[in-house]
Order: sequence, then structure tokens, then C-alpha cells
Amino acid sequence: METSGGIQASLPGRYAMALFELARDAKTIDKVEASLALVRAALDQSVDFKTLTTSPLIARGAATRAVAAVAKKLKLDVTTSKFLGVLADNRRLAQLPAIIRAFRQLAANFRGETSAEVTSAHPLSDDQVAALKQSLRQRIGREVSVDLSVDPSLLGGLVVRIGSQMIDSSIKTRLNTLAHAMKG
Repeated sequence: METSGGIQASLPGRYAMALFELARDAKTIDKVEASLALVRAALDQSVDFKTLTTSPLIARGAATRAVAAVAKKLKLDVTTSKFLGVLADNRRLAQLPAIIRAFRQLAANFRGETSAEVTSAHPLSDDQVAALKQSLRQRIGREVSVDLSVDPSLLGGLVVRIGSQMIDSSIKTRLNTLAHAMKG
């Protein structure tokens, strides 16, 4: 399988590739991707869950039990639930955001799509996401899957990363540019 961007070269990439191959063989790529989206949302919304995944003070067994409970509460598919258990056992939960990004890229490549990382100042509505996908599709010439995240420090606008390209229309960047220009 073609892995653009050297996904396999990184630790999160190797974990993502292993999960992707399991999902591909079981024909559950969409289910795993949906479960990972729930995990990503939980990481963004729950300080406790984020602490669980990043704190070195939480014992391995406690982390494994906690992740199993979270997986059950989120109603994750079996493959993703077991995968989270493996990450907890191997003390790799801190790599979860990067693993999710790499998995999404692998899944998008598998479907013939280009993946884009979109950071906005505020959560985007479904209509805004659809319009953004349409705009990116016209610009790139192929289907685009978007990985959405929110960064309030942008103040407004978007930052879109597609491969090595970056489109930054954030107010934060515009203000910084203006401040730099005014300094002379």
C-alpha cells in the first residue's frame, strides 16, 4: 500500500498503519474511522480523558481499565476498543491524536481522497463543512476529507493544511502581519 508522507516512519504512523490494516482486512474502515472521530471529540471535550491519555502518573493497569470504560461509554467498535487497550498497555495513549490523524490520512488515501486538516476559531456547522469541502474539491480536483479541530486563539477564519500546502486565513495571522508591517 502507498503511504504518502512517510506515515510508517513515525511511531504514531506505525500504530495507525497496524490499525488500518486490521480494519481493512475486517472491512470495517468506516466503523473504525467513526469510532476514532468519537475518541477525537472526547479528547477535545473532556479534560479528564485528555489527562488520562497524557499523564505519566496514571498506572498502566488503571489506564487500561479507564480506556475500556471510556470505549464502552462511547460505544466504540470492537477493533478500536481493543486498539485503545493496546495503546494503554504500551503506554502510548499520548500519541492518540497523531495516530488518529495518520489513520484518517490512510483511510482517505484508500478511498482516493485527499485529506485536509482544518483548524477554525469556532466549531463549523454542517453547512460550512459542506461548503468548505466543495471549495477544496474545486481547488484540488478530487474528493477531500476534512479533519476538523478548533483553536480559539485564531480569533476567526481558518487554517487549512493539505499535504505540504497551508492556507492561513486566520485573523490572528492577519493581525500579526499587520503588526509586523507597522513596525517597519
